[in-house]
Parts: sequence; C-alpha cells; structure tokens
Amino acid sequence: MKNLSEYFLCFYLKLMDLLRNERGQTLIEYALLLVLIALVVYIMVNQLGHTTNNVFCNIDSALGKAPVTP
Repeated sequence: MKNLSEYFLCFYLKLMDLLRNERGQTLIEYALLLVLIALVVYIMVNQLGHTTNNVFCNIDSALGKAPVTP
C-alpha cells in the first residue's frame, strides 16, 4: 500500500507531464482567442443595441409631439 507521499509524488509527476505537453497548446490558444473575439462582439452588439434603442425612443418622442393633421 502506498503512503501519502508516494501518491503526492505520482500526482506531481503527472501534473508536470501535462504542463510540459504542448500538443494541446495551439487548441487552447485558438479557444482563448475565440472567447476574446466573442466577448468583444457581445459588448459591441450590446452597446449598439442600447444606442439604437435610444435613437428610436428619440424618434418616437419627436413623432408623439408632432401635431396631427387630418
């Protein structure tokens, strides 16, 4: 039966092996880049939506105050 230090050493060695492994590095970089682009697009669309909503509210207010001619 292994003692706690042997389990820790085994875990440490496997963790170091995973950290040194570069096979998935490119995939992770692309994923992080994709998340960054999606975040920027979300912020831009959200801000554009608020701006567009304000424009239409201003137009609606202006049309509501205009005199109605039959």
